Parts: sequence; C-alpha cells; structure tokens
Amino acid sequence: MLRAKWWKILSFVLLLYTCTYGFLVKVPKLDDRMQESIRNFFFHVPMWFGMMILFFVSLWYAIKFLRTANPIHDVYSMAYASIGLLFGTLGIITGAIWANYQWGSPWVGDPKQNGAAIALLIYFAYFVLRGSVIDMEKRARISAVYNVFAFFMLFPTLWILPRLSESLHPGGQGSEGNPGINGKDMSATMRTVFYPAVIGWTLLGVWISTLQIRYQVIKLKKEGLL
Repeated sequence: MLRAKWWKILSFVLLLYTCTYGFLVKVPKLDDRMQESIRNFFFHVPMWFGMMILFFVSLWYAIKFLRTANPIHDVYSMAYASIGLLFGTLGIITGAIWANYQWGSPWVGDPKQNGAAIALLIYFAYFVLRGSVIDMEKRARISAVYNVFAFFMLFPTLWILPRLSESLHPGGQGSEGNPGINGKDMSATMRTVFYPAVIGWTLLGVWISTLQIRYQVIKLKKEGLL
C-alpha cells in the first residue's frame, strides 16, 4: 500500500516544505520594488511548469486515443487537460498578484500576459467543444484532434510571440533591466525551494487528475458506457 502511495506522500512533503521554508529562506534583494514579493516565484513559476507537464500528458493520451479509439484514453486526456487548465488559471492569478506589486496593476496588457490568456482560452474552448458534442465517440475523436492543436498553440502564445515584442516580463524582448526574476537571478538557496516546488505542484496535479479519472470511470460504468 505504501509503495503505491509514495509519490502522494512525496507531493505532500514537498509542498509542505515549499509553503513553509519558501517564506523563511533567504532571498536576494534585487531592488526596492521586488522585496519579499520575490517569494511568489515559488508558486507562480511552478504552476506554469505543472501546467505544461499536465497538458503534455493530456496530449499523449489524446494521441493514444486517436491510435486505439479506447474511450479510457479520452477520459485520461480530459482529466489531465482540466487540471492543467486549473494550474494555468492559478498561474495567471499568482502572476497578476505579482504584477500588481511590480508594475502597479494586476493586468497591464503585457504580451506575456496576453499570450497566457489566449493559451488558456484555447483550452477553455476545448471543454466548450466537448460539451457541444453529444455522441461520445465523435466527441472523443474531435476533442483529441483539438487537443493536439491546443498544445502546439502553447509555444507561439507563451514562448515565441512574447519574445518578439517589447515586454516587461522576464524573457521578453524589452525585459533587460526589468525588475522581474528569471532563472539566472535565482540564488542557491532559492533553488533549494524552487525545484522541490516544481516537483511537488506537478505531483499534486497528477494526484488530482487521478481522482477525477476514477470519478469519470465510475460514472461511465454506471451509465454502461464503459
């Protein structure tokens, strides 16, 4: 029993560590505006890492469904996409809180913010599409194809276009001298929190996804669809 739950225990321990030591660890003083808000780095960025990993797993199962037409793969794909979307929404929220301290407003229309919003809207449309198709097999197939499109749209919206435009966000074309933080700004002590945070939040996302998968499987079995 313990062997099957070790990763859940690890997730709990890592997040407990992140949420405690993350507020105690010594952080670099980059400028007067950043100050203690730099600790949001342990929550905002790992959320995006977790989102990308969950969306990739969702893509993997979408492709598996297109190859096998096994409805359980559609269930897995939908579950991981929904929790990935949840993490993305939390990433937007934590980013808006940080932007309020750094840029004076939660939303300034920065290319990175706009790109993230577009990426999430594309995935929101994935669930709207699923809800609009009644036939289960047709819904699964259309959703799988759309999932592939949605995942690959993450790259231009999150990574390519913001880097081609003037941006306040670290990593943007005009971000030199920006008081944000990126990987190069992390101190050794920050890394001792950041990497466990990425693993912990990702494992939590997988954990929630498995719970949703179990619920959906039970629901479909009761309806005689599995």
